Amino acid sequence: STNALMERLHLKYQQKPWSETLKLVHFCMDKPLQRPDSNAPDGPLLSCMEKIQRALHDKSLFSVMNRLESLSKQKGLNAHVSPSGTACYITSNMFYIEVQLEKDGEVMDVKLAHLGEDPVVCHDLVQHLRMKNYDAFGKSLEDLSNLYQIPGNSEMKAKGYFALQALEKDLYSMSLLNRTQDVNRVTEVLHGKVGHLVPRTGGTPMNIEFYISPYQVLEAELNPGSQVCGTKAVVTVEGTDTLHKLPLSPLFVDSQGGEDGHPAFLPLTDELSMDLPAFFVLKFHQPIPMSSSSIEAIQRLTGIKKNHLIPGIQITGLKLAPLYELIVQSTLQEKCSEGLSTHKSCFFVSLPDCPKHCYFINKASEKSDLAGALVSKIPFSHPKCVPGVIEILRHQVAYNCLIGSCVSEKHVNEDDSELLYFEVVPHKNTSFSVFFLHPVKENLACVIIDVITSREVQCHLHLNPQDPTLNSSDDFITRAVKRCMSVPVVMRAIFRNAAKVKAES
Repeated sequence: STNALMERLHLKYQQKPWSETLKLVHFCMDKPLQRPDSNAPDGPLLSCMEKIQRALHDKSLFSVMNRLESLSKQKGLNAHVSPSGTACYITSNMFYIEVQLEKDGEVMDVKLAHLGEDPVVCHDLVQHLRMKNYDAFGKSLEDLSNLYQIPGNSEMKAKGYFALQALEKDLYSMSLLNRTQDVNRVTEVLHGKVGHLVPRTGGTPMNIEFYISPYQVLEAELNPGSQVCGTKAVVTVEGTDTLHKLPLSPLFVDSQGGEDGHPAFLPLTDELSMDLPAFFVLKFHQPIPMSSSSIEAIQRLTGIKKNHLIPGIQITGLKLAPLYELIVQSTLQEKCSEGLSTHKSCFFVSLPDCPKHCYFINKASEKSDLAGALVSKIPFSHPKCVPGVIEILRHQVAYNCLIGSCVSEKHVNEDDSELLYFEVVPHKNTSFSVFFLHPVKENLACVIIDVITSREVQCHLHLNPQDPTLNSSDDFITRAVKRCMSVPVVMRAIFRNAAKVKAES
């Protein structure tokens, strides 16, 4: 039994000094830890070792060094301690990290050097280690290794890294196009050529923030200094089983833009490029529901074959499905911490000073213009593709934001309060209708919302000609939608205007 086993362990080690037991634990932890198979007999032991490793407080030079060595081996890297015992070198064939420590184990500096480059201080890695955040430090080690996950020898992997560097420089140059000194982050996110760009630092890849909702903007304004993040994409390079021509040097040449105001680039010659078993990737933290028309537009821009983009074949394992079903699924996963069935179509939304809304989302069918897929990453091979891809992504995410505003974790009405009923019905491309009962008559009314771009929306209110006006013009509804990007808030505004007319009459 467990009790008998623990008793035997106590008897075995009660006569041994604590220093020997500590050495034994460190010796075991020094061995590389691999994720155990569920059926492996030593799985529980390795799991316990990981827990011990997380629980230990590193308060000495020895324990910090031991932790760094063990963590490096877990990530498939080599680790060496300097003769002085105050520096740890974490190495691979393509890069190395030098961690300099004080005698008491405090971190002095962390330097990073890629193949052929001089070591530079990496403030992110310094911060992780000073805060004892070994999970974040380990994630940085993984991200650094992932920069070189390209088939071939060290020279081929280095070429892939040079290609990524060239792309990052071009994206940064494009981010400066038409940029004024006093431009704020939100403006860059919504209007910048490539959104709000944060350069790669250490193991953290370059990321692009390309859409932020009005509610997130309001939250940022009400909480100065808060970390309110919009929708982001990570910029990286990935290995493939086919060759793609990638630039090895920056191609962007004209800050004033080329023809039609588009950025101008050098031609992709053999001197400036190379065929590599890799492509560039915009990768998302959470898969984005995208319509089939948006996916096809991205394919035309990037020239990447369909099987590399459609997640049903290569990325997430999902086939084409009704777009609204995917949007509901994605929104519920984002809003609900607990598991909730994503097959619901009826949702209850509560707003202040307003009867509760009940939204029925008509998910339609898998017709080509109403179908979509969850896209986790977008591959491409030339920096000129990025501005166009960002615009398509903004458009899609803005549309998803409107549909998602009708989705709530509440799919059962828990009280008997008055309800207003609405049906959301998809149209072709990125337009949809919201049907509801006229507040005065018993006829149906309808608002058609057409999301033309992420920044341009058109709305039309349709009533039975014999029904009284709702005192909400198309222009009023359009401005309301653009201001909040929330269907329930806009519907509340329409009903409030109608109530004023009813009271006056």
